[in-house]
Amino acid sequence: MNENVKKQFDAVASQYDQQRRQLIPCFDEFYDIATDFVHCESNAPRILDLGAGTGLFSSLIRRKYPNASLTLIDLSEEMLKEAQSRFGVDPAVSYIAADYSSYPYTEKYDAVISSLSIHHLTHPAKRAMFRTIHQLLKEGGSFVNADQAAGTTPYWDHYYMTKWKEAIWQSGLNADAIEASIKRRSFDINATIVDQLDWLNEAGFVNSDCVYKNNCFAVFAALKSKTSS
Repeated sequence: MNENVKKQFDAVASQYDQQRRQLIPCFDEFYDIATDFVHCESNAPRILDLGAGTGLFSSLIRRKYPNASLTLIDLSEEMLKEAQSRFGVDPAVSYIAADYSSYPYTEKYDAVISSLSIHHLTHPAKRAMFRTIHQLLKEGGSFVNADQAAGTTPYWDHYYMTKWKEAIWQSGLNADAIEASIKRRSFDINATIVDQLDWLNEAGFVNSDCVYKNNCFAVFAALKSKTSS
């Protein structure tokens, strides 16, 4: 994971949750649909959150599965501090400050989730990460990735960025916060929906799809077959 990305998120950690709704024009739909597609057969599932940041996505999943055990991994210690503030003293929530794309995992999970993080990886690293996620899931497990996606052509990338900038300049955020968010976007390495679905299938997932899209914001859901090894 790019060290510049870590520095950007360390710097914004304390304001990140406050700003996120204003920085994602489709915030409610985006997270509601992502949460809805996290399916676990167990009432007390083990769930891994990649690039967990302040724990927002994990907190939504905890409402859906109150008895879930959550593992939050993120490169930014400052973001994880915000997550610890969110969850308080909770023995069912653990934190790992590390690069999730190279961490030596030892557990299996009922679900793996991620939001607005995997797009920071290079395309080869994304493909490798999808294979790792497939291996980390129990049979029948689900992977839900609420992230960004590239347009099919530069025309659409420009269109999506233009619409996003229009929305955030009208969101009420101050100019410094907006400029900082635009700078963070400069480090993005978005992949197309078609490529990401191909990589999920290549990794061994079944029934993979893009279940929601609003300009560059997309939610992917993928299931691991119950007969996979």
